[in-house]
Amino acid sequence: MDITAALPTFLITLREGFEAALVVGIVLACLKKAEQSHLNSWVFSGVVIGILASAVFGVLFGWLIQGIATSEHPYAPVFGEFLEAGIGLFAITMLSWMLIWMTQQAKSLKAEVEGAVKAAIDNNKTAAGWGILGLIFIAVLREGLETVIFILATFQQSIMAAIGAILGLFVAAGLGLLLFKWGVKINIRLFFQIMGIFLLLIVAGLIISVLRHLDAGVGILAQLNSNYAGFCLTQPASCLLGNLVLNAEEFLPDQQFPGIVLKALFGYRDHLYVVQIVSYFLFLITVGGFYLKEVNGKVSLPLKPEKPAF
Repeated sequence: MDITAALPTFLITLREGFEAALVVGIVLACLKKAEQSHLNSWVFSGVVIGILASAVFGVLFGWLIQGIATSEHPYAPVFGEFLEAGIGLFAITMLSWMLIWMTQQAKSLKAEVEGAVKAAIDNNKTAAGWGILGLIFIAVLREGLETVIFILATFQQSIMAAIGAILGLFVAAGLGLLLFKWGVKINIRLFFQIMGIFLLLIVAGLIISVLRHLDAGVGILAQLNSNYAGFCLTQPASCLLGNLVLNAEEFLPDQQFPGIVLKALFGYRDHLYVVQIVSYFLFLITVGGFYLKEVNGKVSLPLKPEKPAF
């Protein structure tokens, strides 16, 4: 089993899981402060249901991908490559948006969650419970879907990828306990800054994979049907990616250490083409620049519990 498959899923679930843990911790702290700890069971139910819903989504999409991969339809390979490219593009969009959105909303996160909890417990007991469950469910599902879509986009449906995701969740939960239950001070801002940089590089790596799948799909389509041969603009190197710029197969292959680690984390390939390299750096310059601007400008998470919150 290849441990490198666990690295990116561990980092993604660690970051996304810690975001969810912050929301859960704030809610539990609010309930204790309001002497409504009897609603804690609704919080934990929301966590479980959110995780299960994310897992179901992943399983269903995994079946769809496997179904296409094993299909005998002549165009199944084309559909498979385009589906992989589409999921990857969706993952890039979703993860990038959530990274910047979380950075923008970090300053008001605690106040917004506390306001939602207060509104929920102002209702009768049953309505309050459902309100709390819904708040937690959405928070966990949002982070869970991001993780599932990333795993699907990188097509690492393996035991090690699952182990990495589970370990990331456990570490995220542990950080949440340290922060809220035992009152340990954690530099949340620094944590998210570091993980944000990792996430940017991981998502940028997805761009290389998405372009590779898109190019492969067009290449297969052109071979199957001569009517689409005109789509291949830069043969024989590739259809859409331009000329080969880097061939590191001899000294840094992406199937051996350390190349395989770079591939798992940052999308490295020992064969890189013009369009891939240009797209990679354009992403880092635009999305990365905007993220760093937000980080340097106003990120602050006011989460410093004076005593154990639950």
